[in-house]
Amino acid sequence: MIKNISIAFASVLLTACATSQTPQTAPQTGMNAPEAATGYSEKFGWTARKYMVAAANPLATEAGYQVLKAGGSAVDAAIATQMVLTLVEPQSSGIGGGAFLMHFDGTAVKAFDGRETAPASATEKLFQTSDGKAMPFIEGVVGGRSVGVPGVLRMLELAHKEYGKLPWASLFAPAIKLAEDGFAVSPRLAGLLKTEQHLRKDPVALAYFYDRGGNPWPVGHVLKNPELAKVFRDIAAQGADAFYRGPIARDIEAKVKTHPTNPGGLTAADMAAYQAKVRDPICTDYKSWTVCGMPPPSSGGIALAQMLGMLELKDIRAMAPRDGMPTAEAIHLFSEVGRLAYADRGRYVADTDFVPLPGSSAKPLLDKRYLAERAGLITDKSMGQAKYGIPPGVNVAWGLDNSPELPSTSHISIVDAAGNALSMTTTIEDAFGSRQMVRGFLLNNQLTDFSFDAADANGPIANRVQPGKRPRSSMAPTLVFDKGTRKLVLSTGSPGGSAIINYVGKVLVGTMDWGLNVQQAISLPNFGSRNGPTELEQGRASDALVEQLKSMGHNVRVMEQTSGLQGIMRLTIHGEELWFGGADPRREGIVKGD
Repeated sequence: MIKNISIAFASVLLTACATSQTPQTAPQTGMNAPEAATGYSEKFGWTARKYMVAAANPLATEAGYQVLKAGGSAVDAAIATQMVLTLVEPQSSGIGGGAFLMHFDGTAVKAFDGRETAPASATEKLFQTSDGKAMPFIEGVVGGRSVGVPGVLRMLELAHKEYGKLPWASLFAPAIKLAEDGFAVSPRLAGLLKTEQHLRKDPVALAYFYDRGGNPWPVGHVLKNPELAKVFRDIAAQGADAFYRGPIARDIEAKVKTHPTNPGGLTAADMAAYQAKVRDPICTDYKSWTVCGMPPPSSGGIALAQMLGMLELKDIRAMAPRDGMPTAEAIHLFSEVGRLAYADRGRYVADTDFVPLPGSSAKPLLDKRYLAERAGLITDKSMGQAKYGIPPGVNVAWGLDNSPELPSTSHISIVDAAGNALSMTTTIEDAFGSRQMVRGFLLNNQLTDFSFDAADANGPIANRVQPGKRPRSSMAPTLVFDKGTRKLVLSTGSPGGSAIINYVGKVLVGTMDWGLNVQQAISLPNFGSRNGPTELEQGRASDALVEQLKSMGHNVRVMEQTSGLQGIMRLTIHGEELWFGGADPRREGIVKGD
């Protein structure tokens, strides 16, 4: 099976971008597309009848597609896709990081938690200076201090044991071939390397990502990674134990502990002790749909459920975009519910294995009366910064989290021929993670998603560092179902740090309330608030829109918002049900299926 998939993958390697894209009506922006960090390229969506995969790089999409074509399951395809992303999109995700996966088997939804954990030696002072103050953020990021125990491989192995169809070893074949034969450096990777300041400080990363003169490899340079190919072969043959027990784990420990200026405490024993978990999803009804999201340690599912719960009491459907541009009224309402949800997120949500939610479940935060009370705070003027609420069951004071959560992540959506589907968001946290490379892959800096402060005047901070704890995330892999038929209608998610919640929320409102297809919803300008300024996407917000929002009391910040949304939705065209996929024009992703 390794050979078959590998041969099929090789045959399309040089033409992976030339997929069967089916044009649909593209959203009209009414203004020029922006040049974000690495560009913007309008996309029109893709259709398929049996199966489909959406991922952030054409080579990764192709790997997942070949697995589906060979009869593999959605989980099988996700494994192949993730391994290729480790190689070709190393700045965003990989086996040195973690992930959340929402899976639907045709009957039930499960949430797989592959979030990194703090080492046993970690304390709440991990990111504090000798005088007890929070250290500057970037000082915490670069080096061994920020590295948590990677979780993505254990999570994928756990999911494969339950939902895999093809042999585990076969799923590594596309990534092994690419690593050995080489892949062309993409425009996005090349662009990010040009602006990266810290990666070259690691001698291993310097030798891999840069030429002998210290210049980053240009677009199109064929980059080979035999070390990573060897790691993939070991994991393929021995399972995830090859990563978590033995020489690879010891090499990770050595890399973390021997950083010359910022060593960390992760050990091989921490690696061996890691466990992926299956959790109950956050599923709530919204109008005609049921929306299922990731539970803690992600804040994404709860925050989106709160936002939709408040929007259900308002009339955002009547505020549809005009000429492809969101209206000031829609941005105002969406930003206000976002402020209220982010306020609660910052106060209450963390790893529930350590810190319980109010009332020991998500129910109080999603209580209809509570959300109605919160929605009642919204007026025709912006509240600026929302105060956290007091949901039923709160009996302890929590401090306010100050973790920034940076936007370097990737997302995969997949549906297979048997009716299984998944939504998986995967990350090493900051761009190029901790900037520590070992055996051909980068290590995460996920521990900086904890609050650097342990407490404030109100009490201990829920998301403070604790040994074995998982840092809170905003990743929001989401599955949407028709409430009546229970059919899957949408799989979506995005990278973007703490802005992920707004990016995914935009797609949910766009598809469910405004009747857009998933590509049109993805391509809409990004907007929203994280309980600070109202954020608009640079290059796609007119002066008139900014002034209108200011007249409504908004402090407007126009900024780059490089989402990486992927999505697959069910459409009925002329009586025939089809899968329709969308990929973010702000990144390099594509969709492919049959």
